[in-house]
Amino acid sequence: MLHLYLLQQDESTGYDTYDSMVVVAVAEEEAKRIHPSGKIGDFPEINRTYLTWASSPDHVQATWIGLAATNLTAGEIVCASFNAG
Repeated sequence: MLHLYLLQQDESTGYDTYDSMVVVAVAEEEAKRIHPSGKIGDFPEINRTYLTWASSPDHVQATWIGLAATNLTAGEIVCASFNAG
């Protein structure tokens, strides 16, 4: 069963950063590993290129929103908030 999670971070702030996004995942820990770039996994490796999000999943807060629609897939980003500068 897939779930929707609101992910938020306040570690990397300012211009050209993401502060939150809604993602589709099986569980909270999986959700917290989704990066706004669309990549899933090790943040230090991803953040060498993308300095727009938290440095690790440990710095991401996840809030369960509800069940995902059946046409969505795990790892999908539904919506993201980007602070352009």
